[in-house]
Amino acid sequence: MELKQQARNSGRLSDILKHEMRISTGLMNRLKWDDRLLVNGIPQHTNYMVAQGDVVSVILDEPEPVYPAEHLPLDILYEDDHILAVDKGPGVLIHPSRNRDSGTLANAVVGYYQRTGQKCAFHPVTRLDRDTYGVVLLAKNSHVHALLSEYHAQGKLQKTYEALVFSKPPESEGTVDAPIQRRPLPSLLRYVSPDGKPSQTIYRVKQTFEQSSLLELTPVTGRTHQLRIHCAYIGCPILGDPQYGTEESQEYSHHLGLTYQRLCAKRLEFVHPITGETMHLESRMQAQIEKNP
Repeated sequence: MELKQQARNSGRLSDILKHEMRISTGLMNRLKWDDRLLVNGIPQHTNYMVAQGDVVSVILDEPEPVYPAEHLPLDILYEDDHILAVDKGPGVLIHPSRNRDSGTLANAVVGYYQRTGQKCAFHPVTRLDRDTYGVVLLAKNSHVHALLSEYHAQGKLQKTYEALVFSKPPESEGTVDAPIQRRPLPSLLRYVSPDGKPSQTIYRVKQTFEQSSLLELTPVTGRTHQLRIHCAYIGCPILGDPQYGTEESQEYSHHLGLTYQRLCAKRLEFVHPITGETMHLESRMQAQIEKNP
């Protein structure tokens, strides 16, 4: 993949790459030894003096995946030359693991890129648990991935979730401020602990039913399992959650025939790192079951 831009100012190539094209220092250093930094089509070193109006190009060579590309269903919400957003279903892993290298979102996306002739690699910006479903944002190259990852770290990716939970919160809206800590290995679970990392979730009740509620959740922080833990912490475990649910919520989930947790990554809002456009991406799925519980 080639990134190309006409220099708005004169100066060292490294300055043009950093300030005008926002290429990270790490990426710049990796590319300069392979003649992948060009000015007017000619490879140049980073100390080369660029004139205003020169065409600066960066050649990105995305690595081949070590897992197979597969022709699997892929629900695309948005796509351009730089990003891809998909609606991930429940039960789908984001990335292959040591024990499983097929049937994941990565296999499906790489297969899609191959079918459509796109020389892109799998760069997830947002990640979801296997049974959490909804919007997943992917970058098509390492440069855009670095920009979006920086946005993510700065809290500039605004995420909104929906969750169908057991019972209902004590208030119609509020903030759960409860630090989260990991349980001792080999457990992968977390729990609320004063010694944990600061964790905040904003919630709002959208709808109530006889034994459950539909909540809108906005994570302020991004801890592993945060929404599931915080819902359980306020006495409203997410229905279908086998790990953080109570005996009552699991019994009710079984009564409803739920086989996975009702947690949906509903909306994602951010500024496009290349075009500057404000993006609003929304899942077509819902946290509710087909009939009101």
